[in-house]
Amino acid sequence: MDIQGKFGITVLGSGSRGNASVIHGPAGLLLLDAGFSARELESRMASRGIRASDIRAVIVTHEHSDHMKGCRIFSNKYGIKTYMTSPTCSGGLRANLLPERKTLFSTGSAFELCGMKIEAFTVPHDVDTVGFVFRVGDVKLGVATDLGHLNMLARQKLRGCAALMLESNHDRTLLMNSARPIQLKRRIIGRHGHLSNDDALDSLSELLTECTGTLILAHLSGECNNPELLQKLALDRLANLERRDILLEIAKQEVPLATRWLL
Repeated sequence: MDIQGKFGITVLGSGSRGNASVIHGPAGLLLLDAGFSARELESRMASRGIRASDIRAVIVTHEHSDHMKGCRIFSNKYGIKTYMTSPTCSGGLRANLLPERKTLFSTGSAFELCGMKIEAFTVPHDVDTVGFVFRVGDVKLGVATDLGHLNMLARQKLRGCAALMLESNHDRTLLMNSARPIQLKRRIIGRHGHLSNDDALDSLSELLTECTGTLILAHLSGECNNPELLQKLALDRLANLERRDILLEIAKQEVPLATRWLL
């Protein structure tokens, strides 16, 4: 089967006020997280030439509203299923964010959707949260955007992806100097909080391989990070690793990125 131009990712937006991406598979499109209103999701898709009616399913990483806000209305409107873990389902039900059609999956076992093999793995966050690896043949797309540290499992799963979308949430100095309550600061920097810029960049020497062509740094804090600073730090790190060939993207909260094709 010819799958040229049929495997890729369009980041619709990423940050503390909403997260969503379209995963393009050989047999259809998936929405990974639905952290914007249904209308906003449709608008962002349209701005990148994607028809919302072409989405075949929604997959959510965890129950926080910045990942599930539009899930119920969007999924019900298009009559599609939402896939999640059992704890995420429980949290979504409490918040009235789940649609009529829903399917549970377990971490540690792969399933197939839209011509892709999907591997869900647990990542350390303050609620049940999963990262994903999407595979078409031997080509991998890895996504992990809410995690306090990269444990051994996450490192194993995310190594050698053709495209990697990884959290780079905050600059530690900006966070500690912010007006946020000390309890929130401790949560964010904790091992079940969010990855700092330093943590994300330090992992690249292990995660990037000769297979990697695209790096997307995501889920930036609007208050405690600086996209220009992060881009400079990341480009410097890639240069030190002699990987100037890698396309670097900084995911934005307000506007979608261009689609990045892996095949």
